[in-house]
Amino acid sequence: MAYTEFDNDLPARIKEQADIVQIIGENVELKKAGVRYLGCCPFHNEKTPSFSVHPGQQFFHCFGCGASGDVLEFQMKFHNMDFPTALKELARRYQIVIPEKPMSPQEQEKRRKRKLMYAVNEKVVSIWKECLHKSGMAADARKYLEERGIPLSIQKQFGLGYAPSPDIAGWDYLGSRLQGEEHRAAIDLGLLVKREKSGTYDRFRDRVLFPIYDRQGRVLGFGGRIIGDGQPKYMNSPESMVFNKSASLLGLYQQGDEIRRRKQAILVEGNFDLVSLVVHGCPNVVAPLGTALTAQQLKLLKGYAEECVLLFDGDTAGVKAAIRSVPLFLSEEFAGKVALLPKGHDPDTFIREKGLAPLEDLISNALPLPEFTLQQLVEEHGLTLDGKGRIIKELQPLLKAAKSSLQRSIMVSHFSETIGVSARDLSAAMVSVMPEPPLPSPPSIVPKRKQQLERLAPLTQSQKRIVTHVVLYPESLPELERAGVRSCLSGTVGEVLLLQLRALLQKSDTVTPEDLLDHLPQGGERLFVSDILLNSSVDSTGLSCQGTKGEILELLSWLERDKLLQSSKTLMGQILASAAENDSGKRDAYLLEKMKVDQQLQDLRKKIIPFDD
Repeated sequence: MAYTEFDNDLPARIKEQADIVQIIGENVELKKAGVRYLGCCPFHNEKTPSFSVHPGQQFFHCFGCGASGDVLEFQMKFHNMDFPTALKELARRYQIVIPEKPMSPQEQEKRRKRKLMYAVNEKVVSIWKECLHKSGMAADARKYLEERGIPLSIQKQFGLGYAPSPDIAGWDYLGSRLQGEEHRAAIDLGLLVKREKSGTYDRFRDRVLFPIYDRQGRVLGFGGRIIGDGQPKYMNSPESMVFNKSASLLGLYQQGDEIRRRKQAILVEGNFDLVSLVVHGCPNVVAPLGTALTAQQLKLLKGYAEECVLLFDGDTAGVKAAIRSVPLFLSEEFAGKVALLPKGHDPDTFIREKGLAPLEDLISNALPLPEFTLQQLVEEHGLTLDGKGRIIKELQPLLKAAKSSLQRSIMVSHFSETIGVSARDLSAAMVSVMPEPPLPSPPSIVPKRKQQLERLAPLTQSQKRIVTHVVLYPESLPELERAGVRSCLSGTVGEVLLLQLRALLQKSDTVTPEDLLDHLPQGGERLFVSDILLNSSVDSTGLSCQGTKGEILELLSWLERDKLLQSSKTLMGQILASAAENDSGKRDAYLLEKMKVDQQLQDLRKKIIPFDD
C-alpha cells in the first residue's frame, strides 16, 4: 500500500463498522450489564470491574484509572500501536479499503528498499536456523546451547540460528546464498562487508544469532554471541534504514503479552540472561542490545508495563548502570526499581543455581531507583560534611530530570531526611538545576510561598473539608481514594498532601498528622497542615470533624455526587457540540445519558445533605 496519509473520513468509517465489544472482548473478559459491558481494566491492576464498554456510543471508559476512548484508541493503547498502524489493522479486519495516495519516485524507492531489507532479514533467519538445527557445521553451537540449558522449544521461540565458522564454511557462507538485489540489500544491512578490492565477506561468523524483531514481528537486525575464541564476544547488526538499536529491545516481541499481563518488565543486560530467565519461568523479561538503556527503549516499555525492574550484576558496573538510568525514568515518569544480584552472579548463573523462587524474592524486594541511588551515594561518600556535599552534587541531575514540581518536592523531602540536611537547605543547593525557586522559610517570606500556592487551583469549601478529614484521619485515605478523591482534588494543594500521605502509608500502616507535618518541607503546604492541626476540633469550613463512620459515609456520598456532576457537565458539552455539528444521533444519545446521570444526582441528593460550596 503506497500510504502517505489517510483521508479524513477513514477513521469515522472504521469506527462505524468495527465492533468495539468484539475488539475489546478478545483481550478483556466482559459481562453485559444493561446497555453496557463491564470488565476489569487492562490498563491498571484491579479486582473489582470498573472498565465500561458502551457498544451504542462506541467508546470505553475506566472509572478507576480514567482511561477512555474509542476503538482506535483502545487498539493503540492496548497493543502499543501508533495511529496509522491501528487504523490499518482495523481496516484489514473489517475489509475496509484504504485509498492509496501516489508517492514521489523517491518515496517509492525508499519504501521498496525497506520492504526488501525486511524480506532479506527474514531469509537470513531461515538460512541460519537451518544451519543451527540441521548442519554438521553447527555441532559446537548445539552443544553450547545444550550446556547453557536452552531447549529446542526456546531456541525456536526466539528464532535462534548459527553463522558457521569460516574455518569450516569459508568467509562467504551467507553471501553465496544471496544474489542480485538481495546481496546488495545484505550489504546495506551490514550482514555482508565489502572487501577492499572486490567481493564481500560475512560479518557474522561462528556465532549464535538472535533475530531482533519490532512490535509487528518484522526482523530488524541480529545480535550474535561468538562460540569459539575471538572478540567481540557480542556483536549487533550495524544501524540501517530499518534498524535502530537505541529504539529496540530484545525479547519485547516474544514476551510483550506477558509483560502487559503482569504490568511489570524485568530488564537484564545480556541476551542469554534473557533467554535463561524465560527457560526457568520468568517470562516478563527484555534486554537492551549491548548498550546503556535509552529513553526510546523506556518509551517502548511504557506501552506495556507500569514499572520496570533492572536486574543487574552486583558489581561496580551494575551499580553505575542503574544510577545512570535514573534521570531517564524520572523524565519519562516511569516507575523504575533495581534488584542487584549477589557478587559473582549474573541473571543466568543465579537462576540456574538458585531457581525461580529466590529470583522472585529478589525482584519483589527491588528498591525504587531514586532511593537506591541515594543509598549507594551514602555508602560511597559517607555522611561527613564533605560526604554530604558530594552526595548533594551527585543528586543534582536527578532533581533536574524530575518532570514536575511535585515530584521534585517529594524527592527533596525524602533525600533531606536521609542525609540529615533540611529540605530548605537542600532545595537551596539545588537552585542551579531546578526550574522553580527554592522553598522559603517562614515567616519572613511566607507571602512569596503563598503566591506559589495560589498558582494551584483554589480549594472549594467542600474540598477543604475533605482535605481536613484526610489530614486528621490518614487511615481513611485508601477508602476515599477508591471513591475518587484524587480526581476531586486534582490540581490543588490537596492533591499534593494526598500523594505525600500515600507515600507515608506505603512505608507504615500507622501514620499520624504529625508524621505528615514532619515530612513536609518548610512552605505553604506545611503552613496549611499546621493550621488544620491548630484548629483540629473543627474543619476548615467551621464544621465539626470527628472522623466517625457517618462522616466518612457523608464524604463518600459527596465524592459520588461530585463525580456525577462532572459527568453531567461533560455530557452537556457533548450535547452542545453534537448539536452544532447537526449530529442528531449523537445528540440524542448524550441527552439520554445525561438524563440518567441527572436522575442519579436527584436520587443522591435525597439521601445526603450536600456540602455548602
